[in-house]
Amino acid sequence: MKIQQIKPAYLALAVSLALGSGYAQAQQNESKAEPADDNKTQAEPAAVAGLDFERIVVTGAVARKQTVMQSSVSVSTLTPTDIEVATPRSTAEIFRMLPGVRSESTGGEGNANIAVRGLPVASGGAKFLALQEDGLPVLQFGDIAFGNADIFLRSDATLARLDVIRGGSASTAASNSPGGIINFVSKTGENEGGSIALTNGLNYDTLRTDFEYGGDINAETRFHIGGFVRQGEGVRDAGYQGESGYQLKANLTREFDSGYVRLYLKHLNDKAASYMPMPMLADGSSVAGFDAKRDTLQSAYLTQTVRLNGDNQISRGDVRDGMNPQVNSVGAEAVFELPEGWTMENRFRLSDISGNFITLFPAEVGDSQQMANSIAGAGAALSYAVGPNAGQAYNAKNAMRIHTFDVELNDFGSIVNDLKLSRSFGDVDVNLGYYVADQNISMSWLWNSYLMALKGDNAELLNVTAADGTAFSEQGLVAYGVPYWGNCCQRNYDTSYSIKAPYAGLSWAFGSLSLDASVRRDNGDASGTYAGAAQSARDMNNDGVISRVEQSVSGINLAQPNLVNYSWGYNSYSAGANYQLETDWALFARVSQGGRANADRLLFGKVNADGSVAKEDAVDEVTQYEFGSKSRHGDLNLFATAFYAETEEQNFEATSQRFFDRVYQAQGLELESSYRLGDLELRGSVTLTDAEISKDVLNPELVGNKPRRQADLLYSLLARYYLEKAQLGLSIIGSSDAYAQDNNDLKFSGYAQVNAFASYNLAQNLDLSVNINNLFDKVGLTEAEEGSVPANGIIRARTINGRTASLGLKYQF
Repeated sequence: MKIQQIKPAYLALAVSLALGSGYAQAQQNESKAEPADDNKTQAEPAAVAGLDFERIVVTGAVARKQTVMQSSVSVSTLTPTDIEVATPRSTAEIFRMLPGVRSESTGGEGNANIAVRGLPVASGGAKFLALQEDGLPVLQFGDIAFGNADIFLRSDATLARLDVIRGGSASTAASNSPGGIINFVSKTGENEGGSIALTNGLNYDTLRTDFEYGGDINAETRFHIGGFVRQGEGVRDAGYQGESGYQLKANLTREFDSGYVRLYLKHLNDKAASYMPMPMLADGSSVAGFDAKRDTLQSAYLTQTVRLNGDNQISRGDVRDGMNPQVNSVGAEAVFELPEGWTMENRFRLSDISGNFITLFPAEVGDSQQMANSIAGAGAALSYAVGPNAGQAYNAKNAMRIHTFDVELNDFGSIVNDLKLSRSFGDVDVNLGYYVADQNISMSWLWNSYLMALKGDNAELLNVTAADGTAFSEQGLVAYGVPYWGNCCQRNYDTSYSIKAPYAGLSWAFGSLSLDASVRRDNGDASGTYAGAAQSARDMNNDGVISRVEQSVSGINLAQPNLVNYSWGYNSYSAGANYQLETDWALFARVSQGGRANADRLLFGKVNADGSVAKEDAVDEVTQYEFGSKSRHGDLNLFATAFYAETEEQNFEATSQRFFDRVYQAQGLELESSYRLGDLELRGSVTLTDAEISKDVLNPELVGNKPRRQADLLYSLLARYYLEKAQLGLSIIGSSDAYAQDNNDLKFSGYAQVNAFASYNLAQNLDLSVNINNLFDKVGLTEAEEGSVPANGIIRARTINGRTASLGLKYQF
């Protein structure tokens, strides 16, 4: 959404309400958790509060400001030191440490699949989970095709903490997030000082600088500014600089006698390679010439692609852009005490978001001769199109048919405002709120087809020639489009989604008993157009000749766009109770129903000719039940939650061209614990999940099967040991067996990934650290395109990255 396109009504609302939003307030002046000392050296053990049951619940909070022990909400917090020990190589890898959360982070810096408590990931992204920055969503929909919310989010030195709420209480706390909320809370300059940190890869190519500084301007005003800049090939061998970019974030806070106003600014322009499923054997071992743990499909021989853009003009895409989010956002929040005991909280954000998503997908991995024959007829021949062997015959048994997932993210801009009024009436606390948002989804799919050698480390492109010598490719390009998939995927859509959601909450406390209830009504409108592929002859290289590959070029059918014009609405509710049996033990229970409106994934199959959408397709509902216990036993903290969820699912998967129409059921147990023994600090979680497909309209034979990639057991452990001038850390992330697809044929073996961290205090406020991700260089499969092992034994799958080590130097001032 371009800044000049702001609706006057939104501006008036934002200004008149002093700019802001309230349901997930990041930091309230009157209810702050004690801030961490940013200037403390890593070797100094801070006072540890375990799971910190006495902190005030802020993100996704109900009407009453309560501690974790007093509330009926499942919440967790990760600090920057927790994240440091976990040694993540991307933002999505951070989420693997969260109890109840399944984060398939093997796609690179973004494009992760994120699920919570057995809620499904049928087609990618984070459909039932909201990713937020400072209390407002990054995007209104977390699973936009090729625009997952995590692509536009980066963790850096400006992060104060990660607040996470899991389960049904999130249903009324935010739109489209019945499963939970992950909120990135920024530092706001409460502590004078800053830091600068350098990170350099030891066995992979990366160089990154993180920086931040904040403090008081005067007695009433403070600021914070920071970000990162980086460059390098990345954790896999792309053949070129696969990572390049930076982020700048800043905020300014002005305090008044009755509250505060805070302004936010953010600029993100980052490029990171997107790792698609790669060829490997079904047992997770590598095929000859392709290291599944270190290689990738990216190659120095395929960095540019020529295609027709969304306006059917010849244009060029750069594969080196990878996932390239370009974000400019400005926002503000205000919290003020009003007369008669009322408090107003308001948040506002305007985001101008665009960019690119371009990567290489293996549409087919198989016999090279059969692949050549399918393109140019019997007796076709393959030869190297580029490289030192250009023109020579390609005699290897296998090859890859590559589709360029080449997507221009034209406009993902949004404008959001959330107003909340709250007041206490004796023992009863009341919240009244109104949330409004506009989300643009405008993108162009501009895909081409290539042939590539089956190898890692800069695979060469291949040419195919018919038996009579006729060329059926040009420099490895075999089609402007994707005929192997029926030329399905040249697409352009320009859609807009508007959300209005009033909500209310009540909390009541009487002695040891706390009760809360909340409701929310989401109303939405979708409008716009979308258009599919149209084939035509086109001289793409402007040489005056229509070659064979130019005889059928995929463009956009701009003459016959389809209409989007529908509305949706759904009600959400959540009710919980917490009973504190004693100071160190409480029981809680909750029942909730929430919803999630479907957006762009309904296009090209679920939208009627008049632009309408069936009611059952527009919204998916989730019903959840939870019962749990929170307890302290000396230095041992334990948070246990039993859960049950029933989830409707309407979805579309681009890589398989399949629609889903299902109901899932999941039940399980989530355990989170911490323990402190002298200088040893432990924190871990275990999630047991029993999930099944309980209904499938399109494929009833799948009823009773386990959802794909849903493991019965997920676990994590974070351990830290403090020495006089050093700190040692170890983290373990593990999973039991899981099925690759819903047919429950191909099963992935369980795995445990061990990460190690160590730091040493060289001088006052100067720390040297080393961290190793995947210490034992294990294979851990997270997803695959195949549901059964093909005849050649080769599947297309993602595994965790192999062992990577980095060295860091951090100075705090």
